[in-house]
Amino acid sequence: MVDTAPRTEERILPRDTPVQASASAQDAAKLDVALVERMLRGSYPEVRLQAREVAKDPQFHKVDGLSLDEQRERTLAQMRVQAEQGFQLRAFPKRLGGFEEAGSNLAAFEELVTADPSLQIKGGVQWGLFAAAVLHLGTASHHDRFLPDAISLKVPGAFAMTETGHGSDVAAIGTTANYDPAAEEFVIDTPFRAAWKDYLGNAAKHATAATVFAQLITNGVNHGVHCFYVPIRDPETGEFLPGIGGEDDGHKGGLNGVDNGRLHFDHVRIPRENLLNRYGDVAADGTYTSPIGSPGRRFFTMLGTLVQGRVSLDGASTIASALGLFIALTYASERRQFATATPGQEHVLLDYQRHQRRLLPLLAQTYAQYFSHDRVLNAFDDVFSGRADTDENRQNLETLAAALKPLSTWHALDTLQEAREACGGSGFLAENRLVGLRADLDIYVTFEGDNNVLLQLVGKRLLTDYAKQFKGATTTDLARFAAAQVAGRAYNEGGIRRVGQNLRDLAGVGSSIDALKDHETQRALLQDRVDTIVAGIGAELNKVRRATAAEQEAAFNDHQDELIDAAKAWGELQQWQAFTDALDTVTDAGTKEVLGWLHSLFTFSLFEKHLSWYLIHGRISARRGHAVTSYSYRLLERLRPHTLDLVAAFGFAPEHVRAPIASGAEGIRQAEAIAHYAALRASGEAPIDEKSLKKRA
Repeated sequence: MVDTAPRTEERILPRDTPVQASASAQDAAKLDVALVERMLRGSYPEVRLQAREVAKDPQFHKVDGLSLDEQRERTLAQMRVQAEQGFQLRAFPKRLGGFEEAGSNLAAFEELVTADPSLQIKGGVQWGLFAAAVLHLGTASHHDRFLPDAISLKVPGAFAMTETGHGSDVAAIGTTANYDPAAEEFVIDTPFRAAWKDYLGNAAKHATAATVFAQLITNGVNHGVHCFYVPIRDPETGEFLPGIGGEDDGHKGGLNGVDNGRLHFDHVRIPRENLLNRYGDVAADGTYTSPIGSPGRRFFTMLGTLVQGRVSLDGASTIASALGLFIALTYASERRQFATATPGQEHVLLDYQRHQRRLLPLLAQTYAQYFSHDRVLNAFDDVFSGRADTDENRQNLETLAAALKPLSTWHALDTLQEAREACGGSGFLAENRLVGLRADLDIYVTFEGDNNVLLQLVGKRLLTDYAKQFKGATTTDLARFAAAQVAGRAYNEGGIRRVGQNLRDLAGVGSSIDALKDHETQRALLQDRVDTIVAGIGAELNKVRRATAAEQEAAFNDHQDELIDAAKAWGELQQWQAFTDALDTVTDAGTKEVLGWLHSLFTFSLFEKHLSWYLIHGRISARRGHAVTSYSYRLLERLRPHTLDLVAAFGFAPEHVRAPIASGAEGIRQAEAIAHYAALRASGEAPIDEKSLKKRA
């Protein structure tokens, strides 16, 4: 995109210097808020609007100060109301009253984070995990027997996968399901303490059944992890059934409306038909069959049910980040601190460069996440609607979800913390929601897949795709590739490319930055970082391809951090691409200009974040690296007049925000103070400042 905004003097101002955008920058562009709001609602705009209307209802809002039991019962009661209203029906079969709309279901679900994250997550456990396991891992008979009560909430359920000793490593769980052909029953057992099912939503109190993941063993053969429907409590008394026990996880750092707990099983018998057998079945005589011959592929196919949780957390975290920024930036546009040269006036917080620097790059990333989330949500709908349910599409979906969920959940914590600090003491008050949102979203980074483990999965996929380049390659082909890699390294690291940059950069900062504003150059730099890291790891691992398994494992561990860096870089590239593609669709000139600045701020923030890598590898010269930071400050100045329009485009109503400091009350207080001092000066009764007396003397 061409940069048409007027250039200002390149400088890095002191952190506490208030910066007012130039009038020409304000006049040059105007954001069409309604247009951008429509863009941010993505592929399911009407569904999101409907869900936001639900989220406005006070009966669904979080109430601070309740006891643990009160919070849990309130959340369950909220779910019952939603069940009666049919809010949860979208994902389920039409013959059971649903709509079979996978993507729109998640879009609606994500919006509930503005009402109460506990409600969103407890509903996610019931309908997105427990009922979804029956839906996706069971067959028609299971749907008929179990889904109606799960959908209606007549049977509250738990999703019993995680164990105390094995969280993200599901393949190694200790719970067993031994088949007894004489009784045609499975015997569910947790043979040791570390095999207890742990941190299960609904398990502490409300669940009367669970979908239990266990090692399926029949005729002496372990066929790996499968899922079983297991009643766990008497629905009348709430007491555990024989052979089943558990514990309450108690108070947590957040989400205390969800009754997390532990379960254990002591040789609990269930009918053979309670095996959710879409991907693996056991006949009456104990014979095991599966439509998927590979145990590894079968395992990952069954675990694909988790992907909707990861997709929804990416969306919910993005909405929570937007809500935090709406609160902080609205407050910053009204709150005044420290006197200006004009008597009776104080600076608005948002005019301080440091305040802009803290919050506006977070705003830019949040926008990027909105667009990348819509992309993964569409990929999810393509697969789970059956419209494009292929192995390749499932793998691509799982990789994209595993990359985006870590970035967005970490971003939510960083954003909410920065927003809290940017609001000072007011941000620490529970009524202004920032501390509560951060506490509730803290767990998002480690459930539905620990973020670092998910990024390892992404990194392994990148390595696999890299290795495919050499499948069937001849020795000559490999030699040519190696020579090209060496030549490329010499070009980038040996100074040839750097000299070229330095010559172009002599013209000044403006010339230094021009190339980096080009979208193709940006894409090349972001893609190059991914490719270079992956190629480096691949080359090192190739050295031990004929070594022992232990040596290969050690070599892989030695490059684990780099692998995660590659996965993060790939995820950032996906966010950048989604933002770029969205920007390309905009035809309104003013909107395109403002969003173009925001896109640039996101991109240059990525360059700054990884500047040491780009400098070390010769992709960006030192002078151009300095220009990256200088240009970022210029972008802050341009975006300042449009900040409130950019947060208005999130489309939050007062019922969603519910933060007094973002209600306009602060602006009223400041106006009252200004009017008071103006009247006092006009009356001639204003006291004389001691400093002025000393100046006269």
